[in-house]
This record gives sequence, structure tokens and C-alpha cells, in this order.
Amino acid sequence: MITVKNIKKTYGSGSSKIEALKCVSCDIAAGEKCVIIGSSGSGKSTLLNCIGGLETPDEGEILIDGMEITGLNKEELRCFRRDKLGFVFQFYNLLPNLCVRDNIRVGARLSKSPMDYEMLLHVLGLERLEKMYPPELSGGQQQRVSIARALIKNSPVLLCDEPTGALDSVTSKEILKLLEEINKKYGTTIVMVTHNTAIPKMMDTTIVMKDGMIVKTEKNPNPVPADELADL
Repeated sequence: MITVKNIKKTYGSGSSKIEALKCVSCDIAAGEKCVIIGSSGSGKSTLLNCIGGLETPDEGEILIDGMEITGLNKEELRCFRRDKLGFVFQFYNLLPNLCVRDNIRVGARLSKSPMDYEMLLHVLGLERLEKMYPPELSGGQQQRVSIARALIKNSPVLLCDEPTGALDSVTSKEILKLLEEINKKYGTTIVMVTHNTAIPKMMDTTIVMKDGMIVKTEKNPNPVPADELADL
């Protein structure tokens, strides 16, 4: 369970002050697929970064599995992110001088109980690519490696910031199907930020943000399978 209570986040001061988050609260259930949508500047990425401990809110609390992460010091927060959270970003953030195998194993070294490497290669269809380097891979292949690196940590929560934003529609659907399968197979809680208005159809919960506030939270009783999304 992820619980966000009345968090505020401000950047700048005086005439340049920006209220990125204005008393935001929400709950995301364990094992849920949740998407956060909104226009640019709505606060969705700031909210995701606060949940992931990459940014610290000015006020409020964030609890993950009952632990209040807003009260942790830097070392405690580093250990918490290592053990509980996986991150998938729009632009992959792979190390170009490391092959696929070593990029994934970077994630394994951050975990006390990593997933089985060979099993993960098979699940993600990366067996034939493990000796290749990021510049030799397509965008979709690089994103699969990025997901593998996040998953091998065996974290219960996967945070995804525009994971399909740099991909074409066919590859986007492949990545969404993969995330859907991960959620079903491992019970991983997935929290995703996106501009794509089709993605909420496959999610359990949609959080809509505007001007630093949550303006709507919608539950989806019948999520559409990712491979049936027609308008990516």
C-alpha cells in the first residue's frame, strides 16, 4: 500500500515561486496498476518522484508498506529505495559501455534477494541480446533492458515515468503488455506517469492531476488487456 497524505512541494521563491503539489493525498493498493495523468506542469512527475524518494515534499507524509519515507535520512532512504522500489524511465538511463547482461546485473547488485537472472532474460525475451550494448539496440529493446534492471532487484513497487514516451505505437504496446504480465506474475505494484490517454483503459486506477492537485480518481472495474488497446 502507498499512502500519500497532504503533501506539498514548492520550487523557487518570490515571483518565481511554483507550487508543484498543493496538499495532495491518495492511496494506491498493493498489487494495483495505477496511472497518473495530466498536462505538462500538472505535478504528476513531481508526485511520482516524491513517492520514489527522489524528491522530498515540503510538507505531508508518504508511507509505503507502512513506513513513512518522508522521515528517513539519506542513508535510510537509499536502503529503502534499494529494497522496495524499481524505477523505469522514458530514456532508459542504461550505461552505454556495459552490455545488456552487465546493465541488468547492476540492478542485481543493489538487492539482497535479486530475481533469477536467467529466468528474467527468458521472461523479457532478452536471451539473444545479453552480449550486445545499448547503442546496438532498438528503443523497445533498450526499454526491456531498463525494465529487467528494475525488476531484478525484486522490488514490490515499480515506478514508471513515461515508459512509452519515446517509443512508436507497436513497441509501446509490447512494453505495456510486458508490464501487465509482470503485474500478474509477480503482484508488482505499478505506478505510471504518462501523457498517453489510452493507457488508463488498461489500469486499475487513474489519478488525474491539474495545477498541482488531484482533481479526480477513477477506479476501473474492467481493465482492457494491453494488446487490445487500439489507439496508442
